[in-house]
Amino acid sequence: MIAVGAAGALALTALPAWTAVAAPSATAVISEVYGGGGNSGATLTRDFVELANAGSEVFDLSAYSVQYLPGAASASSQWQVTALSGSLAAGGHYLVGEGTGSGGTTALPTPDAAGSIAMSATTGTIALVSGTTALTCKTAADCTADSRVLDVVGYGTAVVREGSGPATGASNTASVARADSLSDTDDNATDLTAGTPTPVNAAGQTPDSGGGEGGGGTTDPGTVRVHDIQGTTRLSPYAGKAVTRVPGIVTGVRTSGSKGYWIQDPQADTDARTSEGVFVYTGSATPTVAVGDSVLVTGRVTEYHPSSTSQSVTEITGPTATVVSSGNALPEPVKLDGTTVPDAYTPDANGGSIEAPALEPGAYALDFYESLEGMRTTFTDARVVGATDAYDELWVTVKPDEHPTKRGGTLYTSYDEPNTGRVKVASLDTTGPVANVGDELTGTTTGPLDYSTYGGYILQATQLGTLASKGLKQEVTRRQKGDELAVATYNVENLDALDPQEKFDRLAAGVAVNLNSPDIVALEEIQDDNGATNDGTLTSEATLTKFTTAIRAAGGPRYSWRYIAPENNQDGGEPGGNIRQVFLFNPKRVSFTDRAGGDATTATSVVKTRKGAHLTYSPGRINPTSDAWDSSRKPLVGEFLFHGEPVFVIANHFTSKGGDQPLHGRYQQPARSSETQRAAQAAEVNTFVKSLLAADKDAKAVVLGDLNDFEFSRTVTTLTSGGVLRPLITTLPPAERYTYVYDGNSQTLDHTLTTPAVTHFDYDVVHINAEFADQASDHDPQIVRIDVSRCRGH
Repeated sequence: MIAVGAAGALALTALPAWTAVAAPSATAVISEVYGGGGNSGATLTRDFVELANAGSEVFDLSAYSVQYLPGAASASSQWQVTALSGSLAAGGHYLVGEGTGSGGTTALPTPDAAGSIAMSATTGTIALVSGTTALTCKTAADCTADSRVLDVVGYGTAVVREGSGPATGASNTASVARADSLSDTDDNATDLTAGTPTPVNAAGQTPDSGGGEGGGGTTDPGTVRVHDIQGTTRLSPYAGKAVTRVPGIVTGVRTSGSKGYWIQDPQADTDARTSEGVFVYTGSATPTVAVGDSVLVTGRVTEYHPSSTSQSVTEITGPTATVVSSGNALPEPVKLDGTTVPDAYTPDANGGSIEAPALEPGAYALDFYESLEGMRTTFTDARVVGATDAYDELWVTVKPDEHPTKRGGTLYTSYDEPNTGRVKVASLDTTGPVANVGDELTGTTTGPLDYSTYGGYILQATQLGTLASKGLKQEVTRRQKGDELAVATYNVENLDALDPQEKFDRLAAGVAVNLNSPDIVALEEIQDDNGATNDGTLTSEATLTKFTTAIRAAGGPRYSWRYIAPENNQDGGEPGGNIRQVFLFNPKRVSFTDRAGGDATTATSVVKTRKGAHLTYSPGRINPTSDAWDSSRKPLVGEFLFHGEPVFVIANHFTSKGGDQPLHGRYQQPARSSETQRAAQAAEVNTFVKSLLAADKDAKAVVLGDLNDFEFSRTVTTLTSGGVLRPLITTLPPAERYTYVYDGNSQTLDHTLTTPAVTHFDYDVVHINAEFADQASDHDPQIVRIDVSRCRGH
C-alpha cells in the first residue's frame, strides 16, 4: 500500500517506499482479484476486482481507476484501464466486473463498475490508481515511485507486485484475497491468500444472494431501456455509467473482429430521435447468446470513437446477460429507401462537432441513420455502387435515381451533395458476394445498422439479398489515328520490380489493350527497384524494364522511358519506395527531346526562342525545392516532338487526402486540411504553364496525372486560373466524369488538362479498375488523342 494524503506526513518521511505497515489500511485497498471467470472449470462467468474500505470515512472513487498489467510485464505490455465511479462506503466493498468467458454457470452480483479486461487466471498485476490515464511503469520500483498508485496486487509470477513476492495460488477456480481484517503490510505474498472467489458488491450482494448480473435469478427488467441509453443526441446520457438488466431481443451476433451482439427493445418509445438498438461489446469473448434470445444485459455504457474524427458508437461494455427466453420474433426493421432517407446530408456546425445537438432524423441523412444506430434496418433490390473490397464489404444505394453514372455507380458531384442513399453492407453470417458496380442485391437485405470509421454507417446483414450480376465489362478505347498524338495517364499503385509478374501483366494489358498503346503514358507511383526496402535505392530501371517487357508481351510497342530519380524518402508515399512519375513513349511514333542537367533538386524553366519555347532541362522538375512539394511528388516535365511539332507534357501526382476529415464524421462540415498543400502545388504548375505560354502563346501542353482532388475543388480552380488550362473531364457528359470509386461515390481524382492551343482532341476515361472487385490498380486510366495538325498555331 502506498501512503497518500497529508495525514501522518511527518511520520512517513522517515520510511522508505513500500515499508510494511502491520495495521489495517485506513483507506481503500484491493481486497480480492480473480481472473478465471468463464474459464474451464470455473463457476463464475466473469473476472473481477474487489475493493474494500477498512476506514471510517467514505472514499470517493469518481476520479480513480483499476488497471491491469500482464504478469510478464514485457516492453510491449500495456496497462489496461477501467474507470470507476461513485464511492466506497466505510467498511464496505466495491465490485469491478471485467472480462467474461464462455464457461461458468454463475454470474457476479451486479458490479459497481464494469470493464472488459480479459485478465489472466494465474498471473498479473492489478493497481488502484488516481486518474484514468494508463500507467507506464513496468517494474515494482517504478510503480512505487508513481504517486498516482494507491495500491498494487501482483499474483502468480507477476513482475510488478508489493513486497517479497506476488500472491500465489490464483487459478481458474481460485482468487487471491486479503483476510477479513484487510491487513496491508505491503507484501502481496503475505497479505493475500488463494481461495474460492467471494465477490461482494457495494450493496453487500454475493453470487448467491440475488441481485446478480442480468438479474441474478430475476427476470424483471431494470429501469433503464435502450432508448434511454441512446438518448436524443449522438452521445448517450448514460455514458460512463453502469446499467442493470437492460431488456432487448438479440438481433445480430458478431463472432469475429470486434465481437459482440446487438439488442433491440421491442417496446419502442414514440421519439423518432432515440434508437431502440444498441451494440453489446464482449471484447475477445465470443458471444454465447443467439439471435431471437430475449436478454437482460448489465454493463457499462461507453461511447466508442473508432477514430479521432469519426462519430461514436454507443455500446454496453463489460457485459453479462441473462437469457430470459429464446426463439422470439425480431422487431420489424426500418426501411431504407428514397421515402425514408432525407436528401440533405448533415447539419452544419461550422466545422465543429455535431455530437451534442438533438438529432433531426426527418431533416438530415446522418441524423436519420444515427437515430437507427443498432436497430434492424432493411432495403430491397439495391444497386451496387461500390465493389466488394478485401473485407467482403460493398456499397449500395437505396436511392437509385440519385446521381447515377452511366455504368451503374453514384456520381459525386459537389461537396454539398455527398449522396445520402449510399449504405455500406457487410454479412454477419456468410462471406459477402463478389460484386461489381452496377450489380444488384435482389430481394431483401436486413440487419442491425452499425457505424465504422471506414465509410460510416454499415448494415450488418443477417439476411443478405441475392447478387444479380449485370456483367460489367472493362472498357477498351479506340486506337489513335496516324495524325493523332495519344497521351495517357495511369496510376499503377506502388509498382516495383519485386511485385509479382501477375501485377505487371495486368497493368501491361491495361496499357497495351485497354488504352490501345498510347504514344505517351505518364505513370504515377512507379517505385524504385526494391520497393519498400528502405536502403537508399533510387533507380527504377529494373521496374521499368519488367513493365515495358510485359507491355510488349501484351501486344504493345517497345516503349522507352524518362524520369528524374527523387532524393531518398523525400517524395512521400510508402517509406523506402521513392515513388515518382515516369514518361513511357513509343519512339516509333514520337521522339523525346533530351536536354541534360535536370535532377531531383534542379528546376527546369522555359526559354523563348525564334522557333518557340523549349525547356532548359528535359526531363526536368517544376521548382522542386518549393515548400509546396514537401514530402510530395514533384511534377515531371518533358518536351516531345510529334510530326515536327513540339508538345510539352507535365506529369503530376499531388499530395494525398490523408488527414482530411471524413464526410460522415463528427465534424461538419469536414475540414479538408490537405487541400492547402494541393492548392499550393497547383499554383506552382499554373505559374509554370503561364511561363510556357508567355514564351509561346500557341504552345501545346498536356498537364495530367493523379491530382488527388475533384473537378470542383480549389485545387483544380487554382490550376486553371487565368484560363491557361482546360480540364477535359468537364467535356464529358456528367454521368461519365469519374476515375475512382470511394465509399460508394464515383469521383474524379485523375485529370487531363490542355493549353488553349489544343483545340482538336478526343478524350476518354477508360474504366478498367475502380468499379471492379478485382483490380490491377485502384485508379482508372485516361487518354487524350490530339490532332496536332489541326490545333492552333500549327
